Amino acid sequence: MRRSTNENRLVVSNNPDSPVSEAYRTLRTNVIFSSVDKPIKVLMAASAQSGEGKSTVISNLAVAYAQEGKRVLLIDADLRKPSLHKIFSMTNRTGLSNLLSGQCSAAEAVKESYIGKLDVITAGPTPPHPAEMLGSQKMKSYLESVKDEYDMILFDAPPVLAVTDSLIISSLCDGVILVIHAGKVKKAYVRKTKEKLDYVQANIIGAVFNQMPRKDVDYVKYYGSSK
Repeated sequence: MRRSTNENRLVVSNNPDSPVSEAYRTLRTNVIFSSVDKPIKVLMAASAQSGEGKSTVISNLAVAYAQEGKRVLLIDADLRKPSLHKIFSMTNRTGLSNLLSGQCSAAEAVKESYIGKLDVITAGPTPPHPAEMLGSQKMKSYLESVKDEYDMILFDAPPVLAVTDSLIISSLCDGVILVIHAGKVKKAYVRKTKEKLDYVQANIIGAVFNQMPRKDVDYVKYYGSSK
């Protein structure tokens, strides 16, 4: 089966021997060792603004966990401008917004990806009030209900500086990875993003510098948090 252009963003699946794939496996390992006292089980990727590669990073990290044999749930919490359904070539008719509004069951919302052990919940149709929906008790209850079913639960969310949605989701997570587009995003924006996440006491475990040229090949580089 020929992969779509968006599916080809899943380099860990499509080219597992590449340096980029190895970088994602290193990121996976670094996340594991980022917390001694409490294992990171629920993780979110955050960015200051759109176009920094956050969705690509969290998707490839999810694949890396699944390839390791972990049972993974990847959730698109960007209810305003979702992209995971495109990356995994899935329908977005039913997703997280339907689940949280009671329009579908959990079984109907969860979709099996073509990657073994990796399930995806796409965003679903855009609701009138995304932030309120993400901060609802139903969101918290659902997350608690699936923690025993999955080894890792990963969230994609909107840019931090655009809306409050990411800050709400970060409060549900054990850790947050800040994705930074090298050479594109202003340092002031990154600083402001970190301040906002710190304000809500999000556990920033490190940063991924994305799109760094290395012999004309894009790759990711991870730096652990010094918090």
